[in-house]
Amino acid sequence: MQRDSVTAIRGSVLTFTGDPSVEDSARSMRYESDAIVAMYGGLIVDFGAAAEVLQRLPPGTKVTAYAESLIMAGFIDAHIHYPQTAIIASPAEHLMDWLDRHTYVAEQEFSDQDHAREAARVFMRECLRAGTTTAAVFCSVHPESVDAFFDEALARNMRMIAGKVLMDRNAPEMLTDTPRRGYDESKALIARWHGRGRLSYAVSPRFAVTSSPEQMELAGSLWHEHDGTFLQSHVAENRHEVDRVKALFPERKGYLDVYDHYGMLGSRAIYGHGIRLDEDELARCHASGTALAHCPTSNMFL
Repeated sequence: MQRDSVTAIRGSVLTFTGDPSVEDSARSMRYESDAIVAMYGGLIVDFGAAAEVLQRLPPGTKVTAYAESLIMAGFIDAHIHYPQTAIIASPAEHLMDWLDRHTYVAEQEFSDQDHAREAARVFMRECLRAGTTTAAVFCSVHPESVDAFFDEALARNMRMIAGKVLMDRNAPEMLTDTPRRGYDESKALIARWHGRGRLSYAVSPRFAVTSSPEQMELAGSLWHEHDGTFLQSHVAENRHEVDRVKALFPERKGYLDVYDHYGMLGSRAIYGHGIRLDEDELARCHASGTALAHCPTSNMFL
């Protein structure tokens, strides 16, 4: 390594050697009050107590000190919608009312790629300001919103997982696609963006209420056709939504079973909220490796 190619930062560092949610947190946590993190070629190549790492760095390497700061790995947001940045904290009586009054109105503007690009810039700036470097993100139904988002993420070398929302019913006409068009547009976006830089694609049916059985079938197929992609959606946010899904899919034994039926559970599947899942559904998530993104702030209002 050449000294000019190594980036070294010094300060207090908190990191983890294991998963504190399944291991004893005291054993999995590592804190160094005075440490150096050395990076080369986009990778961390050395870390430890400053006195030790200084001896291993190439002579003359510049070390940038961050006094009164805590150096950590970037935060990961497992469930977020970048088109909703401008409507954060907008009030409504319940979920469906909020979608109709605020979300669907805001998302219609994302057919304009310039608008989508500016929104993506604001979103990523706010993520980085909060220390979030990785996120699983819903775009809008418009392919332009995905192109703008990934283009901005690629320019910043951010680790982003995102996809075009799929909706073909129970939503404004300007925000609906068809099962075939949603499949074809998503497939083209996967070919264009998945695996570029640090980007990954997520097949993104919004939730069972806004996708017909035909769209759900194609969404599940699309996910399984492309190794390494993710799938993201919403499940069991409130009782009204759970009841509506039951009315739309009466043959299924529960909300989660709708997704299960269409092959949408498994590793790399992420579902937002999950407040009203019962014990059997939670057990099915565990058995299948399906992840739940808890969203504590949002869940307080659901």
